[in-house]
Amino acid sequence: MKIGITCYPTVGGSGVIATELGIKMAERGHEVHFITSNVPFRLNISHPSIHIHQTDINDYSVFKYPPYDITLASKISEVILEHELEVIHMHYAVPHAICGILARQMSGRDVKIVTTLHGTDITVLGYDLSLVNAIRFGIEGSDAVTAVSDGLKSQTMELICPDKDIETIYNFVEEQQFNIFNRANVKHDMKARYGLAQNVKVLMHTSNFRNIKRIDDIIYAFAIIKQKIDSVLVLVGDGPETNRLRLLVRSLDLESSVIFAGQQNDVKSFYMMSDLFLLLSQKESFGLAMLEAMHCGTVPIGSSAGGISEVINDGETGYIVQTGDYESAAIRAIALLTDDELYKEMQNGMLQNIYDRFHSDVIVREYESLYKSLTGDISYE
Repeated sequence: MKIGITCYPTVGGSGVIATELGIKMAERGHEVHFITSNVPFRLNISHPSIHIHQTDINDYSVFKYPPYDITLASKISEVILEHELEVIHMHYAVPHAICGILARQMSGRDVKIVTTLHGTDITVLGYDLSLVNAIRFGIEGSDAVTAVSDGLKSQTMELICPDKDIETIYNFVEEQQFNIFNRANVKHDMKARYGLAQNVKVLMHTSNFRNIKRIDDIIYAFAIIKQKIDSVLVLVGDGPETNRLRLLVRSLDLESSVIFAGQQNDVKSFYMMSDLFLLLSQKESFGLAMLEAMHCGTVPIGSSAGGISEVINDGETGYIVQTGDYESAAIRAIALLTDDELYKEMQNGMLQNIYDRFHSDVIVREYESLYKSLTGDISYE
């Protein structure tokens, strides 16, 4: 097939999934065209079946703001015509699904539109009444719509009420990059790099440090854990909450035990150094970073928000606590970090579970079947 993919090229779960999916499709023999404002940050390989079409956003004086949507739609229509695309996969309902619909009309071709909902287009924009009709238009104008979790699907139906079926297709990670190979050596080297004793326990979180991630709860939980266990907390990332979080750490007298590592390209090494990954968000459509950490052998403790509980089987592959209940998160963490046998049992169960449910081959085949059902190649089950 000839497949077009549009996503935001910057750091973020939607861009990661879109890019990895495109790479996997190219490896399976399909012709893939990325149509974006820049080269996706995870697109770090060369492949003869992968093509990049970069949209130049011009700042014309007639427009108050650069016309991203119109320019992108025009570029997509050009690629549809020039390369005879059969399917375009738009990541986010707003603005990308709408751009895809407009591009199809511009091209005059019966290209099929798949839209994947990743979260922000629903969990944030869906509460803006001025955008609900636009989101609904993007969803209903697509030939097929997927969501990355059942939780996000349910929230979309509740907030947007589209007259459209939505299929859940989970996220996946690139197993060649995120795995437990050489975990012990990487853990040793990373602890040495940060001047940590080899027996110290490491807890970790990574995100864009927004209020919705409730990193305060992670820090409060760690303050309890620290009283019982020789441990450190590593916070990877940056964002609008960074300075306030630093002040909170200082007020709790935890400065010597909390590492603000900033943005990191080699986040895998931090996963491998860590014993626990904490994701206590208020809203979370899936939790891709958590799944990456799990593939690297790090056991998760997550909140009950959104799709997190669809990734973690509570008590078997990690723990789920109610959103805001950082005390329970601390209790679960202490139990795991003080019982090597329990930790190893849960880690082994976790690795087998995510291999069975979230392996890239499984997820990519679901998308491939969906594409083919729209183009008439096979029936989609």
